[in-house]
Amino acid sequence: MEPSDFELMARLAKGDDLALNALMDRWGERVTAFLFRMTGNRDTAVDLAQETFVKLYQAKNRYRPGGNFPTYLFAISGNLARNHARWNRRHPTVSLDAPREEPSICPQPIDPGRNPLEAAEAMETTLAVDRAFQTLPDDLREAMVLFIYEGMSHAEIASMIGCSPKAVETRIYRARQLLKERLKDLAN
Repeated sequence: MEPSDFELMARLAKGDDLALNALMDRWGERVTAFLFRMTGNRDTAVDLAQETFVKLYQAKNRYRPGGNFPTYLFAISGNLARNHARWNRRHPTVSLDAPREEPSICPQPIDPGRNPLEAAEAMETTLAVDRAFQTLPDDLREAMVLFIYEGMSHAEIASMIGCSPKAVETRIYRARQLLKERLKDLAN
């Protein structure tokens, strides 16, 4: 039987650095996916995921096993994503050499039953939804990602981001309304 997250954190606090590897194996992909949805950039998401686990290691002695470990871990990643977004707003840069990356949160699998026109239309729809999602304000996007993709409850999200469950509910509602408005042309 695999050790729980709490047991791994206890082992990490006692000096067993291999416990961090087990936590990274268990949570690395989900943290990276969360950060990609928050930043819209794969390289940034990978860098911030690594930084998340560095911060987790640094906090190994402060962690208390009374709470929900995923909430604790995603709170670290969410803080890093918000800090990164703030830094980018203050220090805008545009690389002239790098090709512009189109965010694709959920790439469409190849469907042999689709003709090329249907496949192209589906890809355009996916890209439009991804772009609209990336334009949401950070707090709304974070609540949506945690609720939809991570399956967290309003209470878990609230404890992670430091607000009430009702505020989380409101953020999710506002995000859905903004997406609905921005994507209204797709329905036609």
